[in-house]
Amino acid sequence: MKTGGQDFYPVRKLRTILSGLSLAVVSDVSVAYKVVLSILVLGVSFVFRRWIDFSVILLATGMMLVAELLNSAIEDLCDFVQDQQDPRIGVIKDIGSAAVGTSILVWAVVLVIEVVHLLGLIW
Repeated sequence: MKTGGQDFYPVRKLRTILSGLSLAVVSDVSVAYKVVLSILVLGVSFVFRRWIDFSVILLATGMMLVAELLNSAIEDLCDFVQDQQDPRIGVIKDIGSAAVGTSILVWAVVLVIEVVHLLGLIW
């Protein structure tokens, strides 16, 4: 199928997305445990039909995953382009890490608030 002069293959695109996500989850334990923890809390909020909670957890998890994936891609690209120590590459990697750290902080705060909320300890 052609759209706008480009080939459009949704199944191929989905396969590529799932491949990249699985590479990130399998190769990075920190990503894997965050995904598993998020799925557990998402499951509880789904069972109790807490749709707002479900949406907030899903958004925070998505933001964290996007930051993790982009940071991994940037780091791999930097290592490919420059395999030796370079202070400029170090700055690029530090900025990527800061983005990940910020997203993890937001994700963790959201998860703690939602778990406490789901357990009925507040509100």
